[in-house]
Amino acid sequence: MRASRLLSILLMLHTRGRVSAQQLADELEVSLRTVYRDIDALSAAGIPVYATRGRAGGFQLLEGYRTKLTGLTADEADALFLAGLPGAAADLGLGSTLAATQLKLLAALPPDLRERAARIRDRFHLDAPGWLRETEAPPYLATIAGAVWGQRRIEVRYERANRAIVERTLEPLGLVLKAGTWYLVASVPADHRGPRTYRVSRVHAAAALDERFERPDGFDLEQHWCGYQRDYEQRVYRETARIRLSAAGRQLLFLLGTLPARAGHAAMSEPDAAGWASTTVPIESVRHGHHALLQLGAEVEVVEPAELRELIAASARALAERYSGRVSGRVSGRVSAGVSGGAS
Repeated sequence: MRASRLLSILLMLHTRGRVSAQQLADELEVSLRTVYRDIDALSAAGIPVYATRGRAGGFQLLEGYRTKLTGLTADEADALFLAGLPGAAADLGLGSTLAATQLKLLAALPPDLRERAARIRDRFHLDAPGWLRETEAPPYLATIAGAVWGQRRIEVRYERANRAIVERTLEPLGLVLKAGTWYLVASVPADHRGPRTYRVSRVHAAAALDERFERPDGFDLEQHWCGYQRDYEQRVYRETARIRLSAAGRQLLFLLGTLPARAGHAAMSEPDAAGWASTTVPIESVRHGHHALLQLGAEVEVVEPAELRELIAASARALAERYSGRVSGRVSGRVSAGVSGGAS
């Protein structure tokens, strides 16, 4: 356990540069005293670790020191090749770079782990986008990615959700691939409202500028995105609907997309004698809930809000009237034809 922790500290110092004792303690889930003991152990083993004091202080390796990639377990070697996103790398213009990197890593692995990694790559493939969805290939993705990497401002022409086209100068902080769709997280210079999110496919033009910018202190792309998703759901799904579901209806909940994930099976009541259970699902609006819940047909009953219940009932009556009239007409026509044919 301690050997693994010492290796983790070494790799963090190697990849991140200066790291504070508190950051190491938080990431490794140990006490500060344990971190100091581990740093002493690394020093005693000949690793050139030194400390700097002050608010921006921490531990770091002597400049120029390099460690070798050793000690990979079989599971770690497997995970290394499962973690790749070849499609995303190709979108960013890094497909050939990724392939070359994997070849170098394969060459560095011991023969047994090299064989395992090759099997993983040959037998598992990650296809992130959902079914029946075209994979986006935004034309300016590589330009934006280059600006993100080079920490340079970009000028873009962007299409808002209301179809309006605006021109913006942005400070690109990171790119996120969500369900096959690329999003840019960027700040607007002199705007103190914080980073915003832009769908890359809506960028109609992009040009990187020579102006560099400073990233916000402490900005973490993963943490920002998690917070953005929570805020987005709260903004979009502002209302709720109380519904009853049959056993078949509960099996069809996947048709509602994100709604069952937000509702959660833990919120489902125990089925009654007839097999119906109650739950609450978030909806964007009454109109949104109307279209979403109609997918479940007669296997769902809306309890509230009353407006949504009445809208569903009106649709059910209209459907019944439309189909009963046409079906009965067809059936009666066939019967009449059959009777006349038999009498002849």
